Amino acid sequence: MTDNTHRESAVVAKRVDSGSADTAEITDLARSAGYDVAGELTQTRTEDPAFHIGEGKAEQLAEVVARTDASVVVFDNQLGPYQTYNLGNKLPEGVRILDRFRLILEIFGQRAQTRKAQLQVELAELRYELPRAEAKASLAKRDERPGFMGLGEYDESREQDIKNQIANIREELQSIEETEQHRREQRRESGFDLVALAGYTNAGKSTLLRRLAADMAVDDNEDLHPDLDPTAESEDRLFTTLGTTTRQADLDRRDVLVTDTVGFISDLPHWLVESFKSTLDSVYRADLVLLVIDVSEPVEEIREKLVTSHDTLYERNEAPILTVLNKIDAVEDGELREKREALSALAPNPVAVSAREGQNIDRLRERIDEALPDLQRERLVLPMTDDAMSLVSWIHDHANVEDVEYGERIVVDFEARLSVVERARAKASDLVEPSAEPT
Repeated sequence: MTDNTHRESAVVAKRVDSGSADTAEITDLARSAGYDVAGELTQTRTEDPAFHIGEGKAEQLAEVVARTDASVVVFDNQLGPYQTYNLGNKLPEGVRILDRFRLILEIFGQRAQTRKAQLQVELAELRYELPRAEAKASLAKRDERPGFMGLGEYDESREQDIKNQIANIREELQSIEETEQHRREQRRESGFDLVALAGYTNAGKSTLLRRLAADMAVDDNEDLHPDLDPTAESEDRLFTTLGTTTRQADLDRRDVLVTDTVGFISDLPHWLVESFKSTLDSVYRADLVLLVIDVSEPVEEIREKLVTSHDTLYERNEAPILTVLNKIDAVEDGELREKREALSALAPNPVAVSAREGQNIDRLRERIDEALPDLQRERLVLPMTDDAMSLVSWIHDHANVEDVEYGERIVVDFEARLSVVERARAKASDLVEPSAEPT
């Protein structure tokens, strides 16, 4: 984590082709990374090949940096290596330049605690560096000038080294994912339905997880969100964790595990999303996805996020998606009705809740129960033996038991996932009737 007692000052900059540049998100990102935002500069124009912004605007940027004594410039755009070099020559000596994706990688690096998260950050950094190494190679072959355009000394083997490291990381991540998939299957066999929370950062996913969860933490080795501590306040902060947090949900007739993952963020390039796709496997392999939306945001922004979320989720996900309109405590009833109507094509029949205030959480639990795969009813007739009593106890632990009758035999009526019903049948078939009393 960044040491908040020695925070660097930053200037944020953003260029847009048309309209006005909104710096709210990049400012939040910079602060999330540990920077104090001391100034900003925006421009509306087509991209300049040399400086990204116009050369005159680059000189204005240098003035803002000097005036605020900033040590970092954060662009809410993707910068090419040559643009970075040219901008660096305009700025005071020693000032660092981060584009949007370099900043996000810096935040990810601060948050990564598990081996999986660290590998994903390293993979993303390598994929960010690869085209720059390729650019050095191209320039070195063309110009035979090491360090041309400020790209650094050209190392002929660096490009291949990066590719080899990427291949090795992908192999290790695949091994981790296979282990996690095995764990998911074990949970399903134990009778658990798997629900995943998806959505953008600060939509309230972690707070909603806390509302839905029973007290039990499922995995001690997973990155735990600070706001899952009962004594902690939820943080308005981006990228609190890169890991997943899984908790057992408090539902009446089902055993449900709910997993929260890293939040989506707008305008991520494909290579960056691809680097973290193994984190999203908890979403892709769930039985139900809760897509959490901050309903207090402008409706056009919500619509754009819904479209992007659906593109991400439907790429590999086969589970039903239930849209959760969160933060209804922050909007008036009339505004909520208008937004529901405006978003009805993208979010049919959503559930509107306030995770912070606990409004409509019981209704959400009902909708989760309705949306999950149907439970299968079963009746087993068992011999009156100690082993049969142990099986009844096992069924109580893994299914929703509706009735048990004890007599010469045990009759148990229950409903459960198909996998649990099949295991119960198999266990019942192994039971041996007690021997008849000798005459």
